[in-house]
Order: sequence, then C-alpha cells, then structure tokens
Amino acid sequence: MADLTLMAVPHIPYVQPGDNLADLILKALAQAEMTLADGDVLAIAQKIVSKAEGRLVCLADVQPSKRALEVATQTDKDPRVVELILQESDEISRMRPGVLIVRHRLGFTSANAGIDRSNVAQSDEDETVLLLPVDPDASAAKLRDEIRARLGVQVGVVITDSHGRPFRMGTVGVAIGVAGLPALWDKRGEPDLYGYELQHTDIGVADEIAAAAGLLMGQAAEGMPVVLVRGLKFPAVGGKATDLVRPKEMDLYR
Repeated sequence: MADLTLMAVPHIPYVQPGDNLADLILKALAQAEMTLADGDVLAIAQKIVSKAEGRLVCLADVQPSKRALEVATQTDKDPRVVELILQESDEISRMRPGVLIVRHRLGFTSANAGIDRSNVAQSDEDETVLLLPVDPDASAAKLRDEIRARLGVQVGVVITDSHGRPFRMGTVGVAIGVAGLPALWDKRGEPDLYGYELQHTDIGVADEIAAAAGLLMGQAAEGMPVVLVRGLKFPAVGGKATDLVRPKEMDLYR
C-alpha cells in the first residue's frame, strides 16, 4: 500500500435532480486532466447521488402521522421530519430530546435515517431535506457500469455517508453503497507476522475507503464530493454495502 494515493476531483458542479452523475464525474476528471485506470476506486458522497436521483423533499408537502407527532413531542423535532424518518426506517433504536436514532430500512443504524439539510439549497417557501438513495448499492453498480461502458476500465465505486458511533464522539465516513470491490474482506485463516492464523479478522474495506475519502471531501463548504483512490490491493470479488450490516442475531447492543 506504499503507493496509495487519494485525490479529490475538482470541478464537480452543483448537482440537480435528473443529472447523469457519470457524465458529470467524467467531465470533471477530463477537465482536471485526471485519468481512470483498472483498480481505481471512486468514493462519491451520498448527497450528490441523492440529488441526482431526486431524493429532495419539501417539508411543506409532508403530513405528519399520529405516531410522528408523538415521537416529535418526545424528541423536540419537526413532526414533518420525524414522519420522513419513520417512513425511511424499520424501527426506533433510541430517542430522547434532540436525538432520534433508527434502524434504516437499508439495515444500518443511524441518526435521523440519514435525512439531512446541510449542503441542500433552500427556497423561500419552506425547508427542503435530502433522503438517502433508495438503493445505494444499485446506484454504485450503475455508475460503475456506465464508466466501464464509456472508458473500458474496471473501477470500484463506494458511495459514502457520515455516521456517528455509539461509543465514540464525532462522525466518520462509512460506505452505504458499493460496487466492484469487496465491502468486507475476510482474512480469517491467513497468517500474521509471526505465523499465527487469524481467527476473527474481517476488514471493512469499503468503510475504510469512505473514512479516508472523507478527509478530502470535508463536511461543510469544501465542495469536493468525489475522491479518486489509487493503489489499493484487494481480492477480485464484488461486494455490497449490505455485507457490512451486522445481522440482528449478532447485534449484542440492541
């Protein structure tokens, strides 16, 4: 991994619903005189994927349910936002004033079902929020296929989002969509430096890529939603972000 490099891709324009992300990314790469090669990985911020897929919701169009009103009272949150969170989730994990943590329908547990308003353009009429992609793994696969069709190169794609962690402060980038690389690298059975056979070593490769890319993407006004990762060596097998979700029967903290 000595030659591992991460490069933020400049010139990504503001993404609008219906935009072709592959077009935007390839044009930005060409403008920056950056090329793609087999084995490269593109880490892409969830926000531009969601925007391109039209996952914007105006809160004026949301009618809170009775359940949403109850949860909003307990969490001091906008009932309309709570309604969207409940629609995007399977169950509530924790809640208290100012906090609503849920198990998203995609399987992972996060605050507010990933619904956000940061870096989302607002109108004068009412607040607009952004939902996660409907199927981030499918979104990643589509981007990968379009790039392969245009350039003939085999790249990996990781769609990233920022999640908090229950036992540590701060948010960190995680993978919510993966294509063209293993999301989880099972190294059990391999020897360590001293010949000991690894027993419990599964590496969240896609999460590590997402976290590293987050250093260049930033969280505020940096405007760098795409990062090119070059020099990674991993098994030639595909994976999905859903591979990273711990099954309920293995979750000891529920």
